[in-house]
Amino acid sequence: MITPTMKPILTLLFALLVAPAAALAQDSASKPSEGPPPYPLPPPTLANVRYGPHERQVLDFWQTKQTQDHAPLLFYIHGGAWNYGDKDTITRGINAQQILDAGISVVSINYRYIRQAEAEGVKPPVIGPLHDAARALQFVRSKAAEWKLDKTRVGAFGGSAGGASSLWLALHPDLADPKSSDPIARESTRLTCAAVLSAQTTLDPQQVVSWIPNTVGYGAHAFGIKQDRTRKLSMLQVYITDREKFLPWIAEYSPYALVSQDDPPLMLYYRRAPEQPGQPVIDTSHTANYGVKFAEHCKEFGVDCLFIHPDVAGFKDHSIEKYLIQKLSGGSDSK
Repeated sequence: MITPTMKPILTLLFALLVAPAAALAQDSASKPSEGPPPYPLPPPTLANVRYGPHERQVLDFWQTKQTQDHAPLLFYIHGGAWNYGDKDTITRGINAQQILDAGISVVSINYRYIRQAEAEGVKPPVIGPLHDAARALQFVRSKAAEWKLDKTRVGAFGGSAGGASSLWLALHPDLADPKSSDPIARESTRLTCAAVLSAQTTLDPQQVVSWIPNTVGYGAHAFGIKQDRTRKLSMLQVYITDREKFLPWIAEYSPYALVSQDDPPLMLYYRRAPEQPGQPVIDTSHTANYGVKFAEHCKEFGVDCLFIHPDVAGFKDHSIEKYLIQKLSGGSDSK
C-alpha cells in the first residue's frame, strides 16, 4: 500500500528513472571532480582580453615576474562538459602561482559553450569550444613580443572537458594557415606538451561503452545528438545506432583517433585508480578508465604519455605543476 508520505519519494525515483540520458550526462559531467580548495592567485596582468567577437571569447593573462623576456606559457582551458564553467576556475584546477614562480606566464580562456555553438548553427557544435581554444592560442602567440612570451614553449592544461580540449590541441595537426591574410590565423596551434586532469580521451561511443559500461553517453552532446522519441532511443542508443554517420566527426574531434607519432609529451592525471574492466564505474565522466586504453594507444605510436593515478608507485610524488614546469623549462625532474 502506498501511503501519502511515500508518494514524493516514488515520484522522485520515477523522475530519475525516466530522465533523458542527455540531461544526466550533462549533470554528471558538470560536477567538478573532488580536489583541493582554491589556490591563491593575484589578479591577472590583463583581464578579459578579447580574442574574438563573442562574449565568451575572452581570456586572462598573468605575466611571470621571474623571467624578463621570452617566458614559456601555460594555457589553461576550463572544464564543465563544454557547457558550463569559467576561466576563473583556474584557481581550483592548478596552482598557477607555482607556475608563475617558476618563470612561466599563464593564460586562462573562456570559449563558446556547445549550446551557444548549436544556437549559431555550428555543426558539430563541439567546433565551438575546440576551435575557440585554437583561436585563443593563436591570438596569444600573436602577442608573443608584446607579452614577452616564447611561443615555441606552450603547454596546455585542463580538467574534464578542458582536458579533452587540451588533448585535442596537442594531437590535432597544426591549424595554422600560412597563406592567410589574417596574421593571427598564421600562428601555430601545436603544443610543447599537455597535462590533463580527469579528462575524457575519446568521443567514440563504442570505446566509451567498452571502457565504461554504465555510461550515459558522455560525448554525444559534442555532436548535437539528442534523444529520439520517434525511434524510442535514448541519446546513447542514437549515438551507437547511428555511429557510422558520425565517423568523420569522431576522426576529427576524438583525441584517441588523432594520436600520431609526432605528438608532444602528455600527462594523464586521475584522482581515482582505474576500475575493473566490464564493471560499472563510480564517476562515468571522469574515470581513469579513460586513461588505460588511451595510454596504451600512445605507447603503440611511441608518444610519451605519463599515466598517473593512485595505483601508480610514487603517486603522491607526481604533480601536474611539476610536470609542466619540467617540460616547459627543461628541468630534469619529470614528476
